[in-house]
Amino acid sequence: MLVDYHMHLRGPDDDGGTRRYSVDRAEEYVAEARAAGIDEIGFSDHVCYFRQTREIWEIPWLAERCSDNLDEYVDAVVEAKRRGLPVKLGLEVDYFPGTERELAALLDPYPWDYLLGSVHFVDGFPVDQQPGLTDKLPPAEAWRRYFVWLRNAARSGLFDSLSHPDLVKIFGVRATDEETHYLHVETADAIEAAGVCVEVSAAGLHKPVGELYPDRALLELCRERGAPITLASDAHRPEHVGRDVERAAKLAREVGYETVTVFDRRERRQEPLG
Repeated sequence: MLVDYHMHLRGPDDDGGTRRYSVDRAEEYVAEARAAGIDEIGFSDHVCYFRQTREIWEIPWLAERCSDNLDEYVDAVVEAKRRGLPVKLGLEVDYFPGTERELAALLDPYPWDYLLGSVHFVDGFPVDQQPGLTDKLPPAEAWRRYFVWLRNAARSGLFDSLSHPDLVKIFGVRATDEETHYLHVETADAIEAAGVCVEVSAAGLHKPVGELYPDRALLELCRERGAPITLASDAHRPEHVGRDVERAAKLAREVGYETVTVFDRRERRQEPLG
């Protein structure tokens, strides 16, 4: 089985029209998934785009984007599920220490199949924008801080899977091999203890780093500890659904994974990895 559990119904080219969150738009993603050989997809739009979260964010870049209605997004995906489309309801949630209770209370009423935990900002610095974390800090310190936040996200209990788990490498700036090894070991230990999944994402292939997330070494450590995986393209438009997900699955198979995680109302099961 192949799944793609990270994509955005709200595309970068949306103009705020009525199709932003709609079953018709979801059907476009499903059609592309079928063409790409993907058995099931999951929508996981960015939490910061929904006005219900505006009071949570202290970073202006996030607060300025809270314009959409979370209920409209949820209703569209739930209706797509009701019509029998092979889709799941997820959300990509930015992790910030100190916001855990607010986020949990806000998200609890909705029928999520899974929640992705992402670290896009660390100590006020953006991770995947420039100038950002690796521009402001030496590589070793940038990597250390990022992985501290990622481990805390794993331990928070908020998330079912950690998305693009070594996003800090996005621009190709790296800590030394020795520093990276210890960060990977500590992070894999935290993932194991928390019982969360790790996302194997093809998105990094289309970023400056030109690599899958996570590094093979980190994924091997997660496999040794029995951490389950999800697969992802991080598509922001229908034509990118499933893009290079087979390459992500190939890496997973190479390090020893035989199954992929499938979610339903935050319960998970393992299916043979296609």
